[in-house]
Amino acid sequence: MTDVLLPLAVVVPIVAATLPLALGLRYDRVGWPIAAVGTTAVAGIAAAIAAEVVANGPFDHALGGFLPPVGIELVADRLTVAVLLLVAAVSVATLAFARVAGPRGNPFYSAYLLLVGGLVGMTLTGDLFNLFVFLEITGLTTYALIASDRSGASAYASLKYLVVGTVGASLYLLGVGYVFLATGTLNMLDVQAQIVAQAGYGDPLVRASYAFIVTGLALKIAIFPVHSWQPDAYQRAPDSVTTIVAALVSTTSAYALIRVTYTVFTVDFLAANEGIATALLVVSTVSIVAGSALAAMQSNLKRMFAYSSVAQFGMIGAAVALANETALLGGIVHLIGHGIMKFGLFLGIGLLALGYGTRQMEDLASAARAAPYTSGGVAVLGLALVGIPPSIGFLGKWYIGVGAVDAGLAGGGAVGIAVAAAIFVSTLFTLSYVARLLERFYFAGAGLPGDHGEVPGTGDDGGRGDDHAATDGGEASPAKTADGLPAPVEGAPRSSLVPDRVPTAPLLALGLAVLATVALGFGGFALAEWFDPFLTEAFA
Repeated sequence: MTDVLLPLAVVVPIVAATLPLALGLRYDRVGWPIAAVGTTAVAGIAAAIAAEVVANGPFDHALGGFLPPVGIELVADRLTVAVLLLVAAVSVATLAFARVAGPRGNPFYSAYLLLVGGLVGMTLTGDLFNLFVFLEITGLTTYALIASDRSGASAYASLKYLVVGTVGASLYLLGVGYVFLATGTLNMLDVQAQIVAQAGYGDPLVRASYAFIVTGLALKIAIFPVHSWQPDAYQRAPDSVTTIVAALVSTTSAYALIRVTYTVFTVDFLAANEGIATALLVVSTVSIVAGSALAAMQSNLKRMFAYSSVAQFGMIGAAVALANETALLGGIVHLIGHGIMKFGLFLGIGLLALGYGTRQMEDLASAARAAPYTSGGVAVLGLALVGIPPSIGFLGKWYIGVGAVDAGLAGGGAVGIAVAAAIFVSTLFTLSYVARLLERFYFAGAGLPGDHGEVPGTGDDGGRGDDHAATDGGEASPAKTADGLPAPVEGAPRSSLVPDRVPTAPLLALGLAVLATVALGFGGFALAEWFDPFLTEAFA
């Protein structure tokens, strides 16, 4: 009966999402406790699923007792478990930040739980159309959460994402339709078998279906040049929303790309359609360089790390297209590592904004003196993003780079070598903007000429002009934020930032993200062994 854990992981957050709205008719502040219980339950179920996979291997559940290929199947294997644990951990940890930073209100927590349910469903489903359903649940709730602070700028960013996301979902659905026409089935494993039995890898319907599915997922992942929604969405969303969206939403879409490519179409499809694989490889390579270059031009921290995500997901896309075991291992490791690193980075940025009212790099001179733990956490995660060992950021880049060189030497030509070169150039760009951040944290000294200019919190923080001090519909106290923390002193120099303005619970979550990033950096062989069953099956 352990297979019942799979539908429970999906049903619990979706059912819990109805409770804040229903009970909110009578109780005003019931949302956060329900969300905390719901996400903690998901984390417990995820741990139980992981234990079952470790003990007995992959398992599945046929919903309603209807066996595949007719019925919908939920599946858990080692790749699934890694993404599921990431979703569970980040969703719980982000709630600790949302409680102090907002947004507040029962509708927010309902949307939050529905987002978690959509992400879990995307991770566990073994059916292509069911993946579309959960992709839409995730998208619709993300649009609402981005606009949840009710500002004009966030509403515009949400609308932009809605338009682009709808196009992406429509393209994905069109690709699924072509798959069904070619094979007569939607179950992932059955599609894999029927492509060989009925259609063949060169069938125009099969080629068109993969092209549409990948293009739709690329819009959701935000690979250059279809990335334009992401910087605005990350910058304008409330900080707690940016934290979970940056860590999980594009990550699960990238997981879907890996799953569809290697479980449904298989590596043999890529080998038989070199033009399609090369096109994905070229687009991903451009995304690696363009995303990093655009990130290096930014001064707003949220926008800077949003463009960084464009580059990082370009690396994952390249790993998928390279179609060798080393590169794919790197792509999977980088997928998990990127989720952890971006969770920590955006959490740290949000904590600095909560405590000191700014998200601009130039307003954080000597911030490490006032917020040593937060600044230190952001610094370590930034260096991990560069790829400094020991960190999971280094492992992912290393495996992808080695896989790219192997592909070039094995006959992949200049494209494989170009991917390795692009990763190197991207690393230099990433080092440039992370170094700028470290310089502001630790070396932009007090008392230097020009250090008494703009007041923290009065610069451009993405057009919202707030310091997260206001509650829903209320005004911030001039003396304290909504969390009881002292508000930034009007007219105070940046060098006199008041210490101890960062709440403890989310700071602990940041510390755990840092520990995970560094600890996993020592786990190269363990990670390779963990994902070996999936890789062996993919390249069998």
